[in-house]
Amino acid sequence: ATAGRPADEEVSSDSETESPLLGRRRREAAEEEVDETPQEKKLRLAKQYLEELRQLEEERAEEEEELEPADLIGDRLKEDVLEQKGRLQRLVAKDVQPPDPARIRVLRGHQLPVTCLVISPDDRFIFSASKDGSLIKCKWEVDSGKRLCVVPGGKKGTEERHMGHASHVLCMAISSDGKYLATGDRNKLIMIWDAATCKRLHIFTGHRDAVSGLSFRKGTHQLYSASHDRCVKVWDVGENAYVETLFGHQDVITGLDSLSRECCVTAGGRDGTVRLWKIPEESQLVFSGHQGSIDCIQLINEEHMMSGADDGSVALWGLTKKKPLVLARQAHGERDAQDPYWISAVAALRNTDLLATGSHSGSVKLWKCGEGFRKLEHLLDIPLVGFVNSLKFSAAGDFLVAGVGQEHRLGRWWRIKEAKNSVCIIPLKQETTASSPESPGSS
Repeated sequence: ATAGRPADEEVSSDSETESPLLGRRRREAAEEEVDETPQEKKLRLAKQYLEELRQLEEERAEEEEELEPADLIGDRLKEDVLEQKGRLQRLVAKDVQPPDPARIRVLRGHQLPVTCLVISPDDRFIFSASKDGSLIKCKWEVDSGKRLCVVPGGKKGTEERHMGHASHVLCMAISSDGKYLATGDRNKLIMIWDAATCKRLHIFTGHRDAVSGLSFRKGTHQLYSASHDRCVKVWDVGENAYVETLFGHQDVITGLDSLSRECCVTAGGRDGTVRLWKIPEESQLVFSGHQGSIDCIQLINEEHMMSGADDGSVALWGLTKKKPLVLARQAHGERDAQDPYWISAVAALRNTDLLATGSHSGSVKLWKCGEGFRKLEHLLDIPLVGFVNSLKFSAAGDFLVAGVGQEHRLGRWWRIKEAKNSVCIIPLKQETTASSPESPGSS
């Protein structure tokens, strides 16, 4: 039970009144302002943060005796400042080598196309979901790729008595502490799971069409959801509560992402826009540059993002510019004359210059993002047959996971019969060791 409610109670966002959670937050904030001045609060939080850093880096210093704790804290503080400003860009792309195709692990288990996946924050588990409604938790092991938990999908109309989804699962997200997993389906439902046990905890309702994007705000249990009903909703999973709804897109929302700030970014399908939603202000910034339907989006850091569209283009954006910093047209080539391969998935290794894109062109492409995010350089192709519907880098950057299907995540425009509905784990070999300052393993 959470917040006085029985476990697995349905939470709806249909009410037009202000949520109790939002009202309580505002009252608590007002009380805090009386008890503590902004300067006192900043000083208290800064001391708390430095103490946490000191303890963390002292533990690391025991393992890395060549560096003094003070040096580690200083380096970490510099990186944290750059990360918050959206300027941190570790240069790791130059060290990535083409993976040996024989070392790509293919995990089978879904009957229909894999539509979405996430990796646990500790890089130990992969969660994937499919058009068959099933949710599978896989523990990534170099030798086995063993399945730990399977929640089978049910038939339409069995939602009340069936633990899993009864329609296509289109999106999923995991909280940064690895506690909660959220999944969204074509039947307008969001399900919240205990990530450790795969036990369903809650069902969130209120969207009026397919749920197509989910993301937890980093460091919190605040969940953002996007839907084909053109709106973004905010939930507090820890409190099992709905918070608010935001409107703005003119077409279905196809993807959503967020990081530490209280905001999220969305891809607006055929309305041709990418939007940044500022949650506290209930306002939005609108970006445009693609010619086709924008189908996928991901933040690279707090100030930059990438998106892909069915016109074959990949765009890099800065949140202070309303047009793309870079627009790579026909990034995966053309199927035939004037028919580019759709970009169906994008991924960024956070705070680095390494990016990945997926399509149904027969390969996943890795890219190097130039300094200042104003150049996109193709690095290499990784052969992969089928629709690449989801891509995720491991937190350490030592492997890339692709969710592959015979069909596109959002429809059935084509079918690639020779493709395997699977999760593919692609190792990323690097020349430098994991302890190098610029390697992804150092983050």
